[in-house]
Amino acid sequence: MSVDLHGRTQRLEMSDQNLRAFEAVVLAATPEGIVLDRSAFYPGGGGQPADHGALVWQGVETRIVGARKGEDLCLIPAEGDPIPPAGTEVRAAVADERRSALMRTHSGLHVLCGVVFRDYGSLVTGGNMEPFSARMDFNLPEVPPGFKQTVEDACNAEIAAGRRIDVRVLPRAEAFALPDIIRTATNLVPEDAEQVRIVDIVGLDTQADGGTHVATTAQIGRIMVTKIESKGRGFRRLRIAISD
Repeated sequence: MSVDLHGRTQRLEMSDQNLRAFEAVVLAATPEGIVLDRSAFYPGGGGQPADHGALVWQGVETRIVGARKGEDLCLIPAEGDPIPPAGTEVRAAVADERRSALMRTHSGLHVLCGVVFRDYGSLVTGGNMEPFSARMDFNLPEVPPGFKQTVEDACNAEIAAGRRIDVRVLPRAEAFALPDIIRTATNLVPEDAEQVRIVDIVGLDTQADGGTHVATTAQIGRIMVTKIESKGRGFRRLRIAISD
């Protein structure tokens, strides 16, 4: 299946991460979920939570508080809000402040991943994020002296370098021919995926990823490594905060 399609929905955010407003037609709708023919709402995945926003139709607003991926991509309406019936044309808006914060945070995690892999050879074993705060787990047996500050300084040097963040989609075989394309300890790319979306922080980090990102590292802001935790023998959790 194309990365730009989920069930019956064309995923607009995969090709235009800055798109915040669009028009669509409702294909199916219940209080549990609304399926559109096209959508720019990121539905969540890879540690990045789903977008919020709203649909406006016939003078009515339906707030969107999340999304669910299944056979179809379903937008989750706020409890008690009116539901547009199938066939309705809607104007949709993704909440910009939340999406922009998550884009900066997700790109910040890729900088962290790139620095730790480059300097310590450690793979990612897990991660999660909220706007401007995140965690990433690594298979890092030893924590060298000064590790926390060294990693923070290295991340911010990469941000200051203003590295370009490119996104492209490659056939599976071509994507997996790239060196170190999987930066997680377990390959999370579905076996039936014929195309793989690649996020490349040019000169630092190239990996398979389905989330949304800013255009350059300079747009991230500043990374602070707030805490390092032990998560069992040989595993470390790094918590970060993103600021202007």
